[in-house]
Amino acid sequence: MSNRNVIQEVETLPIIGMSRFSQFKKFLPLSREKFRQLSKAGKAPKGIRMGSRLTMYRNEELHRFLSNPLIYVSEEK
Repeated sequence: MSNRNVIQEVETLPIIGMSRFSQFKKFLPLSREKFRQLSKAGKAPKGIRMGSRLTMYRNEELHRFLSNPLIYVSEEK
């Protein structure tokens, strides 16, 4: 039997850039709909519409939200 080196990639959210919901949903304990409701109420990062079927979120804002979701307030109005 041969020993294979198995490298596990640690999944992280990049600090800068933008991400789709599907790219950061693994870090959220919320459903897509609940996240949308919080975003609409200003309690989660606002999405940026890139087209009719694509919404992107700023990673800097996602990190702020994920660090403490209970006190997060969106800076965008």
